[in-house]
Amino acid sequence: MKKLIVIFLLLSQVIFAQQKQMSLEDAILGRYTYLRPKSMSGLSWRNASAYTYIKGDSLMQVLAKSGKEELLLTKTNLETISGETFRAFPFFSWLNGNEMLIGTPNGRIKIDLANKKILSKITYPEDAEEVQFSEKGNLAAYVEDENLFLALANNELRQVTSDGGNGIVNGKSVHRNEFGINGGIFLSPKGNCVAFYRKDETMVKDYPLVDFMAREAEYTPVKYPMAGMESHHVTLGVYHIESGKTTFLNTGGPLDHYLTNVTWSPDEKYIYMAELNREQNHMQLNCYGAATGEKVKTLFEEKSETYVEPLFPIEFSKVNPNEFYYLSRQDGWFHVYKYNTDGKLLQQLTKGEWEVTRIIGFDEKETQLFVEGTFDDPLQNHICKVDIKSGEVSKISQQEGIHNASLSPDAAYVIDNWNGPEVPGNIDLYTANGKLVRNIFSAANPVKDYLLGENKLVTLKTKDGKYDLYGRLILPTNFDPSKKYPVIVYVYGGPHSQLVNKSWQHQARWWQYYMASEGYIAFTMDNRGTNNRGREFETEVHRQLGILETEDQVQGIEYLKSLPYVDPERIGVHGWSYGGFMTLNLKLRHPEVFKVAVAGGPVVDWSMYEIMYGERYMDMPQENPGGYEKSDMTRLVGNLDGNLMLIHGAQDETVVMQHSMKFLRECVKQNKQVDFFAYPIHPHNVRGKDRIHLMRKVSDYFLENL
Repeated sequence: MKKLIVIFLLLSQVIFAQQKQMSLEDAILGRYTYLRPKSMSGLSWRNASAYTYIKGDSLMQVLAKSGKEELLLTKTNLETISGETFRAFPFFSWLNGNEMLIGTPNGRIKIDLANKKILSKITYPEDAEEVQFSEKGNLAAYVEDENLFLALANNELRQVTSDGGNGIVNGKSVHRNEFGINGGIFLSPKGNCVAFYRKDETMVKDYPLVDFMAREAEYTPVKYPMAGMESHHVTLGVYHIESGKTTFLNTGGPLDHYLTNVTWSPDEKYIYMAELNREQNHMQLNCYGAATGEKVKTLFEEKSETYVEPLFPIEFSKVNPNEFYYLSRQDGWFHVYKYNTDGKLLQQLTKGEWEVTRIIGFDEKETQLFVEGTFDDPLQNHICKVDIKSGEVSKISQQEGIHNASLSPDAAYVIDNWNGPEVPGNIDLYTANGKLVRNIFSAANPVKDYLLGENKLVTLKTKDGKYDLYGRLILPTNFDPSKKYPVIVYVYGGPHSQLVNKSWQHQARWWQYYMASEGYIAFTMDNRGTNNRGREFETEVHRQLGILETEDQVQGIEYLKSLPYVDPERIGVHGWSYGGFMTLNLKLRHPEVFKVAVAGGPVVDWSMYEIMYGERYMDMPQENPGGYEKSDMTRLVGNLDGNLMLIHGAQDETVVMQHSMKFLRECVKQNKQVDFFAYPIHPHNVRGKDRIHLMRKVSDYFLENL
């Protein structure tokens, strides 16, 4: 018996030694490094029958059908071919089964793998921005000093614009990256032309930012168009490489409307573009002649009583160049539509109360469409195949989780890169019919040695019972159901967000596990206005930001209070940006509930937020004075009770410091005590090693006061 007891004690010590508490450093630094699940590097299809990936300093090839693996290219081989020196095997992309585009620190090299030779080489200045490569045209387009340049394969550098600077910006993203915009250069399919945004923001006032780190603080203004005020003007230029001439599209007025979703026709003769009015409730898909810049026709329009938000460029058919596919929410859910270039709707390819999140591709004859979408669960993202003729949808991915697909060139195979609540990461190979061929990679669990609190999903209802609300609850480590625990609510709650899903750990942040290890329950819930739930769920918050979102979050609080192990007198809330706005809403509208709150980079008054985002959800201040008044947090300062801390980056260009200053001034006027901390040099969020300082401050505020 004594021997058994000794063995048991030894085993217990081994198990305990393997389980360690998560530190704050683990939670912050580990999120992007050692606690991030590993994956495969450079995984991509070479051709219809083989895919490649980087293994150490080598490029490996795997035959899809047999799984046979072989060495394709080493870093040393590549250095011999290219004449370059690489620290590791570089970024690459396949142009076809034999030609590769290899990335260098300031350029790209096209190589012929079979003959081991360079086909072309493009270099550009080290300070080049917004670099885009034309694989067929052997050129790179980039921005330098707000002007557009081309780097050609014969080492020629060509300046396209010369008016950049002093409020004129060429070739960069516009409209503050809204409407799906993520760049300002659009290369034509054959590489003969370059379309580019030209932004004129001379009419927008300079917003004062200050660099406090200089010997004498320096004025570093930015252009920040606030809701209801003047907005910048955008045009689209087309540079014709052979002639060296630039044509601007005649998009007409008003000049402050929005140009987005730019797409070239396959023959390079036309440019298709979604144009949205300043009010954001009327969109036209227009066609322009690339040579003349004149408008050819309007293909179709979308209107809404709330807003229209075009996010995806059209995608031309490879079978019929006079047809294209469009991802739109016109029936209330993101679905795929097929049109011809006369603007006639030919077919709605997907239907139902679920969201298509991405068009993956088609088979060679375009009889089968492959998409990613929520399909049967808004908390998941699955790979689906759609029979174009019948509209029948079948899932290729089967396991619970978030799936991302890479389709082989002939659409015979799908690489499924996915993770689930208890699966850090898997990569599987399927046939297009949904048959599992083999597992390619399985990630080890990087937190297997940590003692983590239980993580579970909860489903609640909105107050009117109309919608389901999904939340995530993390219990303290060594949880004792007979005890009472404090709760920290982590909130965001704004559009285009979803904090709770069926990804690994239900998308929890490691900081929430850290606070759970300190004896707190961590709770997060997605309210109305958030993503992947359809247009109606999102737009119910229109013109009244903060009202219904707060009502939904209170439903979460009522659930927490119903739990016997929750201490209802010790509930706190933390969020950043829109989450900072929500933190103030919750703390000030329900001071009897939230004892402690930390609001980071909070929107305080939407009339001081930028035009594109702010006017979409609130309209202009002059059009919706009542909505702006209700969402102004300074009007609720009188309700402040308990502990509240505001944190703001001193160089914030997204939610400018003016928001926190206005709130603090009102607190002083009303003799309300509030804590405040500013982070010098940091913009909208605090990143890098300073983030440990930030999250220590946030954590200590709860540890000391909740």
